[in-house]
Amino acid sequence: MTDILIQASELIKQNKPAALCTIVETGGSTPRKANSRMLVFPDGTISGTIGGGSVEKEVIETALKVLKTNKSELLKCNLKQDYEMECGGTLKVFIEALAVMPELLIFGGGHIGKALSSFASSVGFAVTVIDDRDGIFNSYLSGSIKTANIGYDDFINNYDFSDNTYIVVVTHQHKNDYEVLRKVCTKPHAYLGMIGSKIKVAQARKTLLEEKILTEEKIQFIDMPIGIPIKCETPGEIAISILAKIIDLKNQKS
Repeated sequence: MTDILIQASELIKQNKPAALCTIVETGGSTPRKANSRMLVFPDGTISGTIGGGSVEKEVIETALKVLKTNKSELLKCNLKQDYEMECGGTLKVFIEALAVMPELLIFGGGHIGKALSSFASSVGFAVTVIDDRDGIFNSYLSGSIKTANIGYDDFINNYDFSDNTYIVVVTHQHKNDYEVLRKVCTKPHAYLGMIGSKIKVAQARKTLLEEKILTEEKIQFIDMPIGIPIKCETPGEIAISILAKIIDLKNQKS
């Protein structure tokens, strides 16, 4: 039991998703007793057990649903009646998703990326800023913001994208913006936005279609020009418009 709680704590620190399944009540004869715990991961693998067999199979299936909806469930099980298990007892299993922060990837560590990373980390995002330029992160404050001083391709090829990944493309060159966009747009993500003028955005749309990377329907889901349409000029103001759009989308999704 203690090992599972320690493992759950480590998963939270690492911002990795899992569902914690805890037997909160038992009656009669059951394979495991109250406070027995099990972790279920997004791929269906487990750590620990709440008793095995058909009841554990249903708990795993319910846990996978909880990971998708982020809504806890209390599963009530009659082992004889529901699963034809001869021990014949009853148990209740509380299933909850471990707290996972939304991931924000910012491609480009310039003025806008720096401002956005600071604002986003203060409102609950796990932020990583990616930029390959020497010294770009010298003025960044150490703390909750992760930085990756590597090439964009190297980062994209080795990162585990998910439906909890929010992506902002604000590099220092137009060609970099498009190259990042074309590589991440087919990865799993919750949001993807690219900075740019109307002309730049139109060209990006045209090229994505010509290269048959995305359909017109899927291109519509890319936020470009990025952010909410407010009159903003400074990097901080632009960062706020971007973050406002992401927060709105995140909370609608929730």
